[in-house]
Order: sequence, then structure tokens, then C-alpha cells
Amino acid sequence: MAPKKPARKATSKASSRKTTSRSLPSKSEILEFVRTSDGRMGKREIARAFGVKGSDRVGLKALLKEMTEEGLIEKKHRKGLGEPGVLPSVTVIEVFDLDTDGELMARPAKWDHDEPAPSIVMAPQQSDRGGKISVGDRILARLSKLEDPESHFAYEATIIKKLGAGARRSLGIFRRQGKLGIVSPVDKGERHEYHVALDDALDAKTGDLVSVEILSQPHHNRRRARIIAKHGKADSPDTTSLIAIHAHGLPVEFSQAALDEAASFQFKPGKHHEDLRHIPFVTIDPEDARDFDDAVFAEPDRDKANAGGFRLFIAIADVAAHVRPGRPLDKDALKRGNSAYFPDRVVPMLPERLSNDLCSLRPDEERPAMVAEITIDEKGQKQSQTFRRGIIRSRCRLTYAQAQQAFDGKNDPKFNPVKKETLDPVWAAYLKLKLARDARNPLDLELAERRIELGDDGRVAAVRKKERLEAHRLIEEYMITANVAAAEVLEKKRTALLYRAHEAPTQEKVGALIDFLATLDLKLARGQTMRPSQLNKILDQARKMDRAEMVSEVVLRSQTQAYYTERSIGHFGLNLRRYAHFTSPIRRYADLVVHRALIRAFKLGDDGLTDTEVEALHDIGEDISNTERRAMAAERDSVDRYIAAFMDSKVGLTFEGRVSGVTRFGLFVRLEETGADGLVPIRTLPGGYFTHDERRHRLVDQETGLSFSLGETVTVRLEEATPLTGGLRFELIDGGVVVKKKDRTVAQRPKRRRVTRGKNGRGRRRSA
Repeated sequence: MAPKKPARKATSKASSRKTTSRSLPSKSEILEFVRTSDGRMGKREIARAFGVKGSDRVGLKALLKEMTEEGLIEKKHRKGLGEPGVLPSVTVIEVFDLDTDGELMARPAKWDHDEPAPSIVMAPQQSDRGGKISVGDRILARLSKLEDPESHFAYEATIIKKLGAGARRSLGIFRRQGKLGIVSPVDKGERHEYHVALDDALDAKTGDLVSVEILSQPHHNRRRARIIAKHGKADSPDTTSLIAIHAHGLPVEFSQAALDEAASFQFKPGKHHEDLRHIPFVTIDPEDARDFDDAVFAEPDRDKANAGGFRLFIAIADVAAHVRPGRPLDKDALKRGNSAYFPDRVVPMLPERLSNDLCSLRPDEERPAMVAEITIDEKGQKQSQTFRRGIIRSRCRLTYAQAQQAFDGKNDPKFNPVKKETLDPVWAAYLKLKLARDARNPLDLELAERRIELGDDGRVAAVRKKERLEAHRLIEEYMITANVAAAEVLEKKRTALLYRAHEAPTQEKVGALIDFLATLDLKLARGQTMRPSQLNKILDQARKMDRAEMVSEVVLRSQTQAYYTERSIGHFGLNLRRYAHFTSPIRRYADLVVHRALIRAFKLGDDGLTDTEVEALHDIGEDISNTERRAMAAERDSVDRYIAAFMDSKVGLTFEGRVSGVTRFGLFVRLEETGADGLVPIRTLPGGYFTHDERRHRLVDQETGLSFSLGETVTVRLEEATPLTGGLRFELIDGGVVVKKKDRTVAQRPKRRRVTRGKNGRGRRRSA
């Protein structure tokens, strides 16, 4: 039997901090082991590796604590140990941005050190494992330390598992309250405030607009958050758009690489750029337009076989000549997907040097362009099309109002040469296109648009209805014709492209629309294939009833949302079998893809659509469809906030309006003059037991029969305006009709409403 080892004398914690047993590894040995080990490393793994057993584990524990206090090692997640500032080989990370090369950048999900967290780049070809990775995702990843001194990253991450979206963020107004910071969200859908420790407040001052990262779920109506960015004073006039931009996560800054590429770019015409400077193009745009990406010209067709026909020339800025696939400018453009337009600014898809200069078809300046040459017959039907790449020089820049004056014979004398040479034939060709449009019978909605006018101080001076001129329709028809030609010719040449798809409304939405129209004695047959012409007949009847705008809105709500796809689905609203976006590459990435497809199909250069892009068309279509919806939501939010700011001084005044929405919690009312939308809460309506008839878009009091329906005229008083959230609250002064009991449709069981006592002692109704 082997002799027993002599018992080792026990050591106190104090003594163990100064000396270690001979059976324990040295600090340098532990450091080397931790540094070179793969996987989670804790006390158990270190003890097993060095054969530390029994009571020696007490000494090892004390030694590791001593090394931790000295900063030689630190505690990691799951009770692991590692080098300070060094990430474990497997950990949770958050993807937070794209770098200038389009690679996904990440950071540790938890980082408790004062120094910046190590930078992480996602390994390539990672989008197929666990789902597509995008900014905001949390990922369980395996990290590999990068030793390249020229690399900007400390680690490369390989995905093990996608965990979902990262920490939720919010935008709000900061105020200091004692030893605590409070952030009130600007999103009217968020009702709870966030508590911020002053150490997490980034020195924010009361009244600052801030972005916060939410740290915990609500507990006793308290939510914790930390400030991650400051955006200036919330009451500044330029904050209105900033709130919408940051709330929806629109990219604002271009990468330095993209800016450098734009600044250094010098365009040189290639052999595929024809000299088209002899064609007297003109641009027709809004008065406040800063970039001009389309120009038009037309002339009678000299072919006797096409008597009464025209040749159209639609020139579009050749953005593909400046933005090459895979380059920094291209990556930034794809990240944005499109430009976003606000009353006081534009968040452009391309840097200003391109969007407002090199790519803009400014008058009397030579610019590269992609030119669609289209022949139409005397009925406006397209006969042929081809696409060329050339250098053009626009003769003149006209606003819609100036062009309309010329078309009406009230031309400014300085435009006389342009009128005779260009505008007269452009108008004559439009009259032919209009014949084809009427024969096609696309969906013709009557929707009023508002324009916000800002004063010199940046605040809202007026809100006006946008004037709809025939000049607007002229340019629309030219652009639609070019878009159709691009889709058809690419399909004929079997070249991949992105289509603009708009599917027919679903049967469920059509059914709801039919039920609503029945309340107005407007009949739309069930069970048939829906076509725009059927809806146009309904809209014509609604115009005679002075209900055109209201019915147009309901028809619009019944429509599906348009999107980009590599599949040819057609466009229901325009009543077209195939359609693509070709005419706005300065502000839409989809159009740039179509331009590259045309370059590839017609062999017009080496900057056409690449094989890599062809393979990625599905993902590109999804991405830019999402960025389009993001931009539209931000634009709507901005307009709501500007209008609320404009109405803030009008609290207490009475207005005429129409019911623009009916919900279970109240009525939305749109004011006739400004288009401002506000809520009349259901608790303030006269009556007691309201039922929401969703299919007929109305609220009905089951006791009295008092009914409020979509489109009805009402009188309201403005009770509250909240510019930071864009919210308006009205009180009903007059309106509503009484329906007979037999006409009352119960869409859901009425909710009992009990009377509770408010702070002022008055009774108020609340839904149970």
C-alpha cells in the first residue's frame, strides 16, 4: 500500500495572498493557460488542467482572486475567467452597423469596462446560417482574434446561432429629477417614461432630445435605460425632422470612403456614350427641386407608316456611370435604399456632390444620361423602344407652374424659343399618351396632398393643399411609358431586373370595401376578378355625391403595398402587366439596378449588372422595399409633428372636419383646411354603449342609435396639440346621425363602461 502523503499545513486567506503552495501553478502559468485555451475557462477547468485537488482548491481560489484584484485576469460570463479586455472565444455579440466596405460590425452584448469594447467584424458568407444577419441582431458567435496590424478589427466572428433582435431603443426628451434622469418618449405609442442613472446620461441637459437603450422590462411602472446619443435641444425648429429620422433609424452620415470617392470622381465619357447634345431636352420639376434626374423631348414621327405618331426621348441621369457595383458609394446607396424627403431637409441616397451636381441634369451643362427612345402611334400606344447611353445638355429648367403656363398659352416671353422647339411637341405627344392612359383605365384615386411651408425661422408658416396641374400628369405619363419600356425590353432580352410589383387587393379587403360602399348605396359585385376599371366606376359615382376623397381613402386602404421583386407580377394600380422603376436613379436604388441591367443587356459598358447582383436580386428587392417603407413612415411622422406644431397656437378653436378613421377607441377627424388628423376619444362621445362596426367603419350607440361613420362631416374643438409626438386631441361639438334599431349591426359585443372617479371628483367613463 502506497504511503500517505504528508498532510499539508492549512493556510489562511491572508497568507495565501502572499505565497502559494508548491502544488499550485504560478501566475504566469495560469495566464498562459487562460490566454491559449479555447472555450469557457473557470476555476474548475484550471484546477483540472494543473491537477489541483482537495484542499489545494482553496489556495487556487485565493490565488485567482488575487490575480483578479491585480487586474491580471477578470471574471467573464457564466463564471468564466479570462484576460482583461479579451473576449471569450464564444460569446454573445450585437451587430450595430456596416463599415465602409459593407461588412457587418459588432460589439459584445455586455461590456463593463471604461475603455472602448474590442471591435468585431462578421466573417463573410454568414447570412445563410440561422437566417439573414442585419444591423440590430444579437448573435451567439465564435470569435477568432485577428493579428493583422493593418486590420481595424480585433476579432472576427462566426455565427453559431442567431438570437434575435438586439436591445430595444427609444427616442425621448431628457429631464433631470433629483439624482435621477427621466426620459419621456416622443413616440405617442409609448406611455411609460424611462429612468436613467446620471452615470448613464452622457451629461445630457434638461430639454435634450436623446436616444436611449432600454435596459429592463417595466417593474412597478419603472423602466431603466441608458442614453446612447444626444441630438440637441428638443424645442429647436430643426428637431422636428430629426425626431422622425432618428426614430426610424434612417442613415444620416455617409461613410468617409463614400465621401472620398464622390469628391475624387472625374467623369470621362466612354465609347458607349453617344453625343446627344443636339436634342433640345428640358427638365420640368417642383419649384423646390434640387436634383434633376429626368429630361424630356418629343417630335413627330417622320415615318409615313406611323402618321400622327411621335418619337419620345426620355433622358435619365446616368448614375451607373458614377456609382459602380461593390464600391463604397454603392454600398452606402444600398444601405439607404432611397432618399427621404422632409419639409426642411432631404436625407439623400447619394452624397450631394453626385445628387445635386455630377448626376443632376442641370441646364446648359453636359451630363451623361441613359436615354429611352420610344415610338408611339396616333392613339398613344407604344410601337417600339430602344435605350442609348449618351451625353446631353438640357436647354432649360422649368417648374410645373411655368410649364403649365406655357401649355395654357400664357408663356413667359423668355421661354418662347423653348416653347416652340420643345414644349409644343412634348404637349402634343402627351395628348396621345393620355388617350392610351384612358384606354388602359388605371386606378384614379382623388387624394388631397398637403404642402408644409416653413418661415425664415424654420417654423411652419402655412399648410396648403398641393395644386394638381396637367403638367404633373404629363411628366407622370412620360415616366410611366419609359418604365414600362425598360421592363419590357429587359424581359425580351432575358436580362434579370427588379420589377415594381403591386398585387390586386385580397378577397378579405375587397369584402370589407363592398360592405362599406353598401352604406353609401354604392354597389360593387362580389366574387369577380377585381380590376381598376370597376373601382373607377365607384369613384365616379362618389364624385357626384361629394364623397370622392373619402371613398378614395377607403379604396386606398383596401390596396396591397407595392414592393420590389425579381419576379414579373404586374402592377394592379397602373393596370400594367409588367412595370419597373427606371426614371429616378438619383433617389431610388431600384432604378440604379434597372440602369445596370440595361447596360448589361445592350452591352453599353463594363459597369452593368454583375453576376453577383443577379444572384442577390431577391435580397436586394426585400431590402429596398423595407427601406422605402421606413422612409415613408419617417416622412409621415415628420409631417404629423409639423402640423401639430402649427396647430399648437390654435388650441380652443373650433373647426370643420370629416371623420377619417373609426376605431374601437374613438374617431379620427381630419380638418378640411390643413388636413390635420386628430383623435376624438370614445369616452368623450355622447352616449354610453358604443359598438365598433369594423366592416362598415362606424361607431354605433346601442341605446340611442347615435352613429358616427367614416366620411361624415363633424364640428370639433381642438383640446390639445403635442408637437413632439404629432398628436392632436379633439372634442366633438356637433355631428353624428341616429340609425334605426333594425339598421344597427353589432360587429362585436359592446363593452360595458363603468363610472370611476377622477381626481377632480367628477365621474368619467372607462372601458372595462
